[in-house]
Amino acid sequence: MIKKIIFGAVFLLAGNYIFGQKAKYVIIISIDGLRPEFYKDPAWNAVNLHHMKNEGVYAEGVQGVFPSVTYPSHTTMITGALPIRHGIHYNTYFEPWDTAGRWYWKTSEIKVPTLWDAAKQAGLTTAAVHWPVSVGAPITYNIPEFWSWPGKKELLGVISENSTPKGLFEEAQKNATGTLNEVDYNGDYLSADENMARLAGYIFKQYKPNILAVHLANTDHFEHEEGRDGLKVRLAVASADRAVRTIIESVNKAGLTDSTAILIVGDHGFVDIHTSLRPNIWLRDNGFATPSQPGSKDKWKALFHTTGGSAFLQLKDKNDKATVQQVRTILKNLPDAQKKMFRVIERAELDSIGADPDVPLALAASEGFSFSASDKGKTPVNAAKGGTHGYFPDFKNIQTGFIGYGPGFKKGVVIPVMGLQDIAPIVTQLLNIKFNAPDGIYYPGIFK
Repeated sequence: MIKKIIFGAVFLLAGNYIFGQKAKYVIIISIDGLRPEFYKDPAWNAVNLHHMKNEGVYAEGVQGVFPSVTYPSHTTMITGALPIRHGIHYNTYFEPWDTAGRWYWKTSEIKVPTLWDAAKQAGLTTAAVHWPVSVGAPITYNIPEFWSWPGKKELLGVISENSTPKGLFEEAQKNATGTLNEVDYNGDYLSADENMARLAGYIFKQYKPNILAVHLANTDHFEHEEGRDGLKVRLAVASADRAVRTIIESVNKAGLTDSTAILIVGDHGFVDIHTSLRPNIWLRDNGFATPSQPGSKDKWKALFHTTGGSAFLQLKDKNDKATVQQVRTILKNLPDAQKKMFRVIERAELDSIGADPDVPLALAASEGFSFSASDKGKTPVNAAKGGTHGYFPDFKNIQTGFIGYGPGFKKGVVIPVMGLQDIAPIVTQLLNIKFNAPDGIYYPGIFK
């Protein structure tokens, strides 16, 4: 009788696992700067994305976070939390008088559980290649996104030092790409995405992690240079699409096609820009100390931390309400022509969008305008070109995209608009692992 009860309990647990799980492996491919038209409009040369969209689930648009930049966005994808919870509020730290350029590379900065944590607790393995905020993450096979700072930007040495297990980066090169040099990882060249894909494909074939996350950054690089369209942008989209095929072929070669779900995700859309605003000049011209003024390091009260399409007011004293009111007055008294270039986002709206909890207000640029942190020059309004992101995520061009393809997904389901915070719940539903995505929504209707 005891043996029958035990057998029955084991069978029940196994049954729950088998029937609850929709895929054994999940690959998350992030195309930085992904826009929905890349897979919706046949004019874009992305044959693999078009096929995956037609055979799976896709979103008409994905709302991002504020600011709509890479590191907060990727962290939201793997936590199901908005930046106000997870703690990665920007790409870079606010360091007005230090050497600028230190990014939020380290996972220790994340304040909530991640997919890596949930997978480890479930006894699953994970892998990541070039994923933002992944240095020191509890990822089984990890080649993080990282570069030297300050000084000359170098990648390969610090990536090798911070890859886990030790020697993984060199092993993957030996078996997938051949020995890489700095230029092979350089975003100026489309080979960067292909090299990331080959490294990821090798890791998947060799180690078969249950979750693999890959970040392809070339498309973003050339959208910054050319804007929403241009020869280099179209080449980058085609190259990213080819990198996706490289990873899919690795799955096929491993014999795991029928058990591997693939998610194509992005972090933000893109906006063509024509004008740049320098809000710290407004502060400078109204008596505030700014970085370019000699001897002002200890005298500053407020500065704007800019992120492309947005600028966040940073206070030396977070309780300095008088300075905040002074800044509001400065903004109110600007010429009408300048005030039309942006809108002020007050704390209540920042709370509702889940942005940095420590700033009293932010500026959201109108489409076509962007912000610069510089306080130099005679005029706060200057010409600009190319493209950027970082905007308040309330209009179509800043939306990114999503495709769900492979086992577990229904064919032909279209999600009108979803959020980046909904990615983590999709992954955990596919793998049937427990995870609390505090801001994410579950979509049972997209699964078979």
